[in-house]
Amino acid sequence: MTAALSIRNARIILADEEITGGLAVADGLIAAIDTGLAAAAGEDFEGDYLLPGLVELHTDHLESHYHPRPKVFWNPTAALQAHDVQVAGSGITTVFDAVRLGSDADSSMNLGEHVSILMEAITEARHVRRLRADHFVHLRCELASSDALDHFETYYDFEPVRLASLMDHTPGQRQFVTMDLYYAYYQGKTGRSDEEMQRFIAARMADQHEYADRNRRGIVELGHAAGLALASHDDATADHIAEAKADGVRIAEFPTTRAAAVAARQADLSILMGAPNLVRGKSHSGNISASELAGDGLLDVLSSDYVPFSLMQAAFDLPKSVPGITLPEAVTLVSRNPARAAGLDDRGEIAQGLRADFSRVAVIDGVPVVKSVWRQGQRVV
Repeated sequence: MTAALSIRNARIILADEEITGGLAVADGLIAAIDTGLAAAAGEDFEGDYLLPGLVELHTDHLESHYHPRPKVFWNPTAALQAHDVQVAGSGITTVFDAVRLGSDADSSMNLGEHVSILMEAITEARHVRRLRADHFVHLRCELASSDALDHFETYYDFEPVRLASLMDHTPGQRQFVTMDLYYAYYQGKTGRSDEEMQRFIAARMADQHEYADRNRRGIVELGHAAGLALASHDDATADHIAEAKADGVRIAEFPTTRAAAVAARQADLSILMGAPNLVRGKSHSGNISASELAGDGLLDVLSSDYVPFSLMQAAFDLPKSVPGITLPEAVTLVSRNPARAAGLDDRGEIAQGLRADFSRVAVIDGVPVVKSVWRQGQRVV
């Protein structure tokens, strides 16, 4: 139970409008929203925005703290706390930490060992209330991997796990729809010679042929049995979307083409794109731009992906880059819509009876500044 809290003189972003007024909180929930509270007692927001706590469905950021350099692995609890500080400081009050399942055949790293370490760190930190944001786990399942299903069977029923994505990074499809794009990205990243790349690509294609279908069937079956939300990753064609729909997938995560996004809308899947794509104005791998999809009404959810603050930045950039989109509509893409897509109905917007997750935000020289953050009525930043 938390003490009563009141806010006044705030520009409150509701799901469908902006109002100036106040907010009352009791027992961790929003008790009242009223323009009449503008002059009441309470913390004075001085005209700053009051936004719902942002909901992040896919961030790789934890792994970058845990494994910051080749051969370097940080204390997992310390890595989680560093990640949590940056997430909460970006106005994100609910985060799905992406943990990759499925080892690379040419990697010497025992991925299963590190998944176990991260899962235990997240579970324990939630238990002892070590974290500012509310952390769940998103299992990123690399289907073309010999051990993806084995890893999933081990971790899918852990308490924090709420979401799983079906991924296939085999060369020449989905994220990298041409081999030229694949060579440009991976050869530049790894420094492999042309001959080494040819061997690498041949091995990846052989792995897909051997493992992908079996892994997909097993993960879909277990995921549904556990009540997990499922996402399909990097869909490039209408056939990819049709397969996802047949598998009961809810979210089309980072579709790489307009055709895939159109098919996802027709199939009633939530379309998720990267906030860094929107902020930068383009995809880092040459695929469809998020702002283009937003302008065509083909965007439901934004994810910070690899830059936590991009979620807040995108919410304020979108109305400037896409005519006709209001700030409340943009904020919905980073709060209510991702919450609903993940099956969380108790948060994601400023509404009476929902969790009192919100932040105080100013905009200085066009860039939002998160001044403070509350989760369930408790200030965490």
